[in-house]
Formats: sequence, structure tokens, C-alpha cells
Amino acid sequence: MIPSELRDPRPRRRWTSAGGAPSPTALRALTYAVLIGLSVVVLAPVVWAVLSSFKTQSELARTPPSPLPDAFDTTNYTEALGAFDFSLYLRNSVVVTVAATLLTVVVNTMCAYGLAKYNFRGRDALFLLVLGTIMVPLQLIFIPVYQTAADLGLVNSLWGLIIPPAATPTGVFLLRQYMLTIPDDLIEAARIDGAGEFRIFARIVVPLCGPAIAVVTIFSVMWRWNDFLWPLIISQEQSMYTLPVALAQFNSQLATPFNYILAMSVVSMVPVVVIFLVLQRYIVRGIAATGLK
Repeated sequence: MIPSELRDPRPRRRWTSAGGAPSPTALRALTYAVLIGLSVVVLAPVVWAVLSSFKTQSELARTPPSPLPDAFDTTNYTEALGAFDFSLYLRNSVVVTVAATLLTVVVNTMCAYGLAKYNFRGRDALFLLVLGTIMVPLQLIFIPVYQTAADLGLVNSLWGLIIPPAATPTGVFLLRQYMLTIPDDLIEAARIDGAGEFRIFARIVVPLCGPAIAVVTIFSVMWRWNDFLWPLIISQEQSMYTLPVALAQFNSQLATPFNYILAMSVVSMVPVVVIFLVLQRYIVRGIAATGLK
């Protein structure tokens, strides 16, 4: 028997409360188990693709498939880079992604500022019209957008990849909702002090919208980097291809070399994954501030 003075005075944790309901510890453990299970389901295809990028063509065709390669050899990466003009397509993707993201941030921020802080007739109707374009499938507007780009001489050019997707209704919505939280008195005080509209926008509104701008930036980077259909339509020469389009052409030219395609797909995923991991806290903060659920 343990003397009473040596017993642990702290109450033991129970999996059920006095009334028979699950205790907070049990609920927390169940929540963690569900989240871990969902994370495994989401990450399993990515992990499988990374491991398969080190396999040979015969290993990929093996039945039943093995999760691990026989040897972690980088031959797929070196041979694919030799047969694949990776530097050209990577440069096109980087230029298009960076330029389109900068243009998207500028256009969407100015549009959101006008819809949030200017009072004019039809403002709410205009905002609903912009928001309603989210429900329009992109396939329905490709033909008129392509005709407009052709009239402007943007076909088969990097500007044709950069300019048309610049204005995004999702970005306008996120930024507008965030700007509504900025007090109007702050802007009115700046006007009384003699600040111009552009100075108010650049010196006051934009710095205060940092989290929302970070969210739109991250989303734009992911959208532009992974975009396939519009670059496929607007590009007519291989010198204008981005990485997703080039990978599809690479697939058809070499009779589906899945080991090379997997290797290049993993390489193309790395920049987006790194950017997301570095800036993920801004996504949570910006979306929470805009009230989007």
C-alpha cells in the first residue's frame, strides 16, 4: 500500500466524464486521429509520385506495384533534362508567373479599393456582377478572349499569357472584404491633411492590406504556375510553352515515358510547394481577416 501522503494528488485523466460523455482528452485524441488520417489520404499521391520518379520504366509497370524503388537513382532526372529543354520552359513559366502575379495584385487591389471605399450609383450591383463571374466556366469565355488577344496581336507571345488572366474575381472579393475592415475615418483624415487619392491608396490602404495581398499573391502564383489550358491555346510555338504544356508535349513525343514525366513533374512542383510552406501563415491570416469560410 502506498501511503496517502505519497500518492499523486492530481486527478487521473479519464476517457469519459462523469455523465458518460467523452472527455476533452478523448475528443482531442479523436480529432488528431481524423486529421492525421486525412493528411495521409491527401499526401499519399504526392509521396507516391516522388518515390515513383526514381523508378525505371519496368519498375513502374510491375504488378503488383512496389511503393519503394529498387534504388534511389537520379538517372530519370538527368536523362529527362537532357531530352527536355527544361531551362527554356522554366524561364517561360517563371516570367509568366511573376509578371502575371504582379499585374494581378495591382489590378485586383485597385478594383477592390474602388468597390470598397468609393460610394457611387450601382456599386453593389457592379460588385455582384464581378462576383458572379466566378460561376462562369472558363471554357465559355476562351473563344472571345482568344479573339480579343488575336486582335491585339498577343497570340503566341508571353504577353498573351500574362495579360488576359490578370483580373480575377476571387482576388477582388478577398481584397474588397479586407478593405471593408479599414476605418473610413482614417481615409477621410488623410484627405483633410491634403493627401491625394493615389497617395492614400499607396501609403495607407496597401500597407494595411498586407495579409490579403499575400493571399492573392500566393493564389495567383499557384494558378499561373499550374495553368495548362490557356497557355495551350494561346501558344503556337514550342518556344512559348510553359512547363505544364511542355510536359504534355513531352508525353506525346516520346511514347509516354512515365519515369521522365514523373521526374519533371516533381521538379515543377518544388517551387510552388516551397512558396506555400514559407507563406502559408499569411493564407490563414488573410482568409480569417476577410471572413471567408
